[in-house]
Amino acid sequence: MELQNWVNKGYDIIIEFGPKLLAAILIFIIGMWIIKSVMKGIRKTMEKRDYDISLRKFLLNLISWVFKIILIIVVLGTVGVETTSFAAVIAAAGLAIGLALQGSLANFAGGVLILIIKPFKVGDFISAQGVDGTVKEISIFNTTLNTFGNQLAVIPNGKLSNDNIINYSAEPIRREALTFGIGYDSDIKLTKDILLKLVNEQPEVIQDEGKEPAIMVTELADSSVNFSLRYWAKNEDFWSLRWIILEEGKIRLEAAGIEIPFPQRDVHLHKVEG
Repeated sequence: MELQNWVNKGYDIIIEFGPKLLAAILIFIIGMWIIKSVMKGIRKTMEKRDYDISLRKFLLNLISWVFKIILIIVVLGTVGVETTSFAAVIAAAGLAIGLALQGSLANFAGGVLILIIKPFKVGDFISAQGVDGTVKEISIFNTTLNTFGNQLAVIPNGKLSNDNIINYSAEPIRREALTFGIGYDSDIKLTKDILLKLVNEQPEVIQDEGKEPAIMVTELADSSVNFSLRYWAKNEDFWSLRWIILEEGKIRLEAAGIEIPFPQRDVHLHKVEG
């Protein structure tokens, strides 16, 4: 008799939960197939948009787990498990983790933005957060620069994504504006001729229409007349041209008898008779 009761209870359980269990299994199978199809489409979209490989893998894993967690909650709800408290626990845990990792999450969000928007890439020479250097690595949390002195500068992506960035490598050419100062008694026209001739002699200087070298008086300073010598050059020629023109410019101006003033102070001594 007792065995018959157990059998009857088993039938009751099967009749009550069997359809729900079957529905849950079907939902799980169909859901996994849908997730797989959606992830395949997302992967193709990321590949077409040329997302960074590290960002691509991270986002695909993150999206996949989010979909799977949602699917598990739906399956549990189909079986009859109360999912409201379960979802509340997940939300509370997410909030606690978010507060504990607030700085890291800001760096993570900044890294995602940098890898998606791509204000710079590995190999670019940039200026950011008071540091100038060549981008060596872009990770999810930090960006590493190799400075001119061959030091490694690690900048958190949270700060980097929320501040000004100058990317010197974004364009293939750059314009320089060198400042030269001469004394008030020196010849302005001769100075302009000497410096402009010097620039035009350099084969690396770009002479395209609209980008011809130019020089003009920009300031009547306290002790000098200041000129701005402007020219365009390719990024790879920029610094070598700058050094040559600065050095040779001083040599040629001095050879022509043009005074290059420098800061000085006159001290007058007065004898006080007591």
